[in-house]
Amino acid sequence: MIRRTSSVVRCALIACAAMSVSSTVLAQAAPGLAYSVVLSKLDSPWDMAFLPDGTMFFTEKCSGLSVRQANGTVVKLLGMKDSKGYAATASDLFCEGQAGMSGLAIDPNFASNRFIYVYSASSLTAPGSNRVMRLKVNEAGTGVSDRTDIVADIPYKPRSSDHPFGGPGAHNGGRVRFSPGDGFLYVTTGDTHNGAVPQSPTLLGGKVLRIDRDGKAAPGNGAPAGFDPRIYTYGHRNPQGIAFRPGTNQPFTAENGPWHSDEVTALVPGGNAGWDPRPNVGGRGACPDNYCGYSPNQMGAVNPKERAEFMPMTDLKTYPNAMKPAWNNDGLSQGMFSGTFLNGPQWKGWNGKMIIGFGGIGIHGTPVGNRLDVLDIAANGISATRTTVNLPMPAARFRSLVQGPDGNLYVATDEGAISRLTPN
Repeated sequence: MIRRTSSVVRCALIACAAMSVSSTVLAQAAPGLAYSVVLSKLDSPWDMAFLPDGTMFFTEKCSGLSVRQANGTVVKLLGMKDSKGYAATASDLFCEGQAGMSGLAIDPNFASNRFIYVYSASSLTAPGSNRVMRLKVNEAGTGVSDRTDIVADIPYKPRSSDHPFGGPGAHNGGRVRFSPGDGFLYVTTGDTHNGAVPQSPTLLGGKVLRIDRDGKAAPGNGAPAGFDPRIYTYGHRNPQGIAFRPGTNQPFTAENGPWHSDEVTALVPGGNAGWDPRPNVGGRGACPDNYCGYSPNQMGAVNPKERAEFMPMTDLKTYPNAMKPAWNNDGLSQGMFSGTFLNGPQWKGWNGKMIIGFGGIGIHGTPVGNRLDVLDIAANGISATRTTVNLPMPAARFRSLVQGPDGNLYVATDEGAISRLTPN
């Protein structure tokens, strides 16, 4: 027997459906944001890391490592060779160009071992190197000791009177993060304006490393035969962000592009990111100083697409199995520095999505970035849609983005501040 639904019932069903759609739309809406300054008058703050009680460790590129304790007291823990007011200094740590004290991570077992990890330029190895240092924080949180350089051979770009591109310390990488999935430490490194480095099986520049707390290769890195076993992915230009998608814990890099194409890429073990700035690759001829990343042919191109055809960020013609980026900033290079995945219902429609920060300064022939974007990355990791954040704060050069234990987003900017963005 067929029963006909009355017009009243039909209207009620339509109203319920409309309410359901409306609720879904509201649930997926972007949050509003409130803004407050946590610390100011800092010297190029570069990274932050939190303990569950809100204690925040942070680095300043040309000064050193400090901690803002849960009660708001700031203690300077480890300074560089010319730093003042620190509980301790290390004479080999220095700041030059893009290099200095940068990435920072807290050991997942901090409660029992008190370990933190810092990426810094060092003069211990001539002409300089980047190192990942493991430090032990005392119980009072007022000092560090037991420095162990668990990685001591990451390339650094030295000063050179005849190098045509950039200054010392350029393309320095420097982000360090523990994966919440496998518990290993991931380290991003830059190509140091050296054409041979990104595809090199032994040089650690232009790579993402995956190591244990002693600096040894993590199992399952999957690097090709003959590669340093610490290498997880290679063929990178200058990744300065790495983050892990909630649910799958797949790592994604945020990477600076060459006159075009900042990229966000899903990483796979042993993957090649497809950056190869060597001369005579992919039909290119000779390049100044054997580095084609800023070659005049590319610089003279009219638009980013033409530049990308000459010097692709991900060279799928030469490396057809390279990891394909999820997003390339509409073909622009605007200084993408850091990223993290937002997590929690307070982020509404941004929950589970990646937020990335830009800090372009008008170089590379493209517009200034200085913004935050939210990326909705497809499940397969090879496409994404972008939403630009309506900032409640002045535009700034964003250096680091970290979600704190309170669920809020903390941002470090080159203007010398660490601020809090609270969703509402």
